Amino acid sequence: MSRKDELLNLLKDELKGNFLAASSLEENRLFIDIKKEALVETANQLMRAGARYQMGVGYEARKNGRGLAMVHTFAFDADSLLVAIRALTTEDEPEFDSLTPFIPGAGWSEREYIDLLGLHFKNHPHPKRLVLSDDWPEGIYPLRQEVPYDLMPPAAEEVAFRLDEAPPGSSIIPFGPFHACLHEPAHFAVYVDGEEIKGCEYRGFMVHRGIEKLAATELTYNEIPFVAERICGICGSVHSVNYAQAVEAASGLKIPRRAEFIRTIMLEIERLHSHLMWLGVAGHLIGFDTVFMQAWRIREKIMWLAESLTGNRKTYGMVIIGGVRRDIDLTKAELIKKTLAEVEKDVQALEKAIIKDKSIHRRTKGVGYLSREKAKEWNLVGPVARARGLDIDARRDHPYAAYDEVKFEVVVADSGDVWGTLVVRIKEIYEAIRIIHQCLEKLASRLQGSPLAIEIEDPIPAGQQGLSVVEAPRGEAVHYVLTGDDNRPERWRVRAPTYPNLQAVPDMLLNNKLADFPIIVGSIDPCISCTDRVAVIDRRSASGRILSRQELEKLSREMRSKT
Repeated sequence: MSRKDELLNLLKDELKGNFLAASSLEENRLFIDIKKEALVETANQLMRAGARYQMGVGYEARKNGRGLAMVHTFAFDADSLLVAIRALTTEDEPEFDSLTPFIPGAGWSEREYIDLLGLHFKNHPHPKRLVLSDDWPEGIYPLRQEVPYDLMPPAAEEVAFRLDEAPPGSSIIPFGPFHACLHEPAHFAVYVDGEEIKGCEYRGFMVHRGIEKLAATELTYNEIPFVAERICGICGSVHSVNYAQAVEAASGLKIPRRAEFIRTIMLEIERLHSHLMWLGVAGHLIGFDTVFMQAWRIREKIMWLAESLTGNRKTYGMVIIGGVRRDIDLTKAELIKKTLAEVEKDVQALEKAIIKDKSIHRRTKGVGYLSREKAKEWNLVGPVARARGLDIDARRDHPYAAYDEVKFEVVVADSGDVWGTLVVRIKEIYEAIRIIHQCLEKLASRLQGSPLAIEIEDPIPAGQQGLSVVEAPRGEAVHYVLTGDDNRPERWRVRAPTYPNLQAVPDMLLNNKLADFPIIVGSIDPCISCTDRVAVIDRRSASGRILSRQELEKLSREMRSKT
């Protein structure tokens, strides 16, 4: 009996009348519908069976009498199985029992839907605003259907952050929303006693762009991949592939094998330039700009390679539902091999310099320490988790694209600090190069001339669930899709790896020195969207104004007609 069947039988036996239905279009996915009264019991059963919590998804359930739905997803890494449990409630009583008391990593997922849907979570230990700003009007829930995607609420003046009480005897040092050590807008209220950090409160989501709302109201299935790759300034392929895989899983599409290998190559190229970028930023944050300049010099070769393969340094436009748009032929394969040989040689020299440098050791060893138990409690992912002894990697544990055919080592360290994260990322550079070489061999040996995408003749059926994971450079990214009508998803939920990792930052900062704040926060490589509007500045007068959507569209069309 498979692990999926074992879990299904267990839940049916334990939940009895609270178990409603189960579905599965793929062998390694299981979607379960339960009564909301059994939500905590079901989550407890899954956690006791060895699950790892991933994320919560809330949405207005159009197909179920306009009720409200809450989905929680779990990963069984040893069994390559993903499980989603879904419960419904009514708009008159929009309440669920909270999972946060026994799954701390669920805290943000539940707080998000307090803000966006108006849900309530019974027994949540800290039901404070998360996504919406403190001046957002009461009673307006952006993910509700009646709220337009381009709603502009009235402005409020002089509204300060509503922070928690600082620990006794400590002072508050604010970092952000704009600060020299933060590369994107975020606010950390750091509680210090002298130079020692005694606590921290994070406030983010200041530049939320409403991409998931746009997907459900304005965009079509095959327009979304091009928006998805703009979610993150680094992980474009991660999110476009992840979204495409979720839709393909929900609709039962099987894409060509050549396309899966090309997706894998682009994902690993992305890992290379991300790790090299982080390595440079880490050097800069501890005042070692030689590392910064050398790492970014090496990274530039990867950026040139990406431009040669796709026409763009970053937003590649490679992925569509059903495959990819561009091939990697023999000429491009040779360019990749040549570039990788140069990069590997350069990284080896940089690694030797880092390992021998005592100042880097002093600034990273023992800094930002978090135990393996705490890392597991907060559901950490990626290099941050693997630096703390958690042997998890979606490429191996939940194979996607062509990762089932390539060999690589999952790099794990046990120091639990910033140094461990540095070691994991450097070693993963070599593993990424190894994976790309294997993919190129497979493309050349047996996949020449095979198609890049499949033709999708029939409409994607509505009401199907899809769940996908991709191991981004920062860690596991998760996409959930509920297919809908009008050639667009009813719900698309994105959980980037920074989402769980940020929740653990206060514990990572605890009892460290204030001077180590930049590198501790920087060690998780936080990705915070920073492009939610366009401004026009008159250089002569230094005056500025914000372009409306209509003005921006008109300007775009005028510029396009001139080229």
